[in-house]
Amino acid sequence: MKKIQKGESGYLDYKKKIEILRTTIYFIIVAIIFAIGYIETGIRLNTMTVIAVLGCLPSAKALVGVIARMPYSSTSQKIVQEVNEKAPHITKVYDLILTTREAIMPVECIVISGETIFGYTSNQKVNLEHLSKHIKEMMSQNNLSYSTIKFFHNYQAFLSRAEGLESIAVVEKLDTKELEQQRKNLLLQLSM
Repeated sequence: MKKIQKGESGYLDYKKKIEILRTTIYFIIVAIIFAIGYIETGIRLNTMTVIAVLGCLPSAKALVGVIARMPYSSTSQKIVQEVNEKAPHITKVYDLILTTREAIMPVECIVISGETIFGYTSNQKVNLEHLSKHIKEMMSQNNLSYSTIKFFHNYQAFLSRAEGLESIAVVEKLDTKELEQQRKNLLLQLSM
């Protein structure tokens, strides 16, 4: 299985598979440790049982990661292909799950050009104003400037904005990759 980096298309599905595999292995190890202790002593009250119980802690933590990611899947390849065709020169980030204390907000795609950020989420439960406000606050806390941060539920509106950013980037030919990378890194840090 090819490793997919956070922010690349397919990351959520890849991460789910890895988390499920890791969780399964952890619980199998716990079961083996318990079985070895029970077979050797004939009773379950032994040192190996204590070790198995302690082994449940990392196993449960891994299970929480599986449960948290389970409702979300990677961005469809149709969307990825279309965004890559319409905006090949600007920075793109896919498959994010941004979290605050109040909400979990899945975002399929974000495009970044200079200090402008546009994002798309198909999840109608995501409060777009809350999401934009959260990103603006995080940018300010990390001393990163921004001009526009806007998210869309409407894919066509998002795609036309991404295409507009691409046109501006091609015409102006400014080297903003470092600025965009800083903003991308912050978004990746904020995502699960």
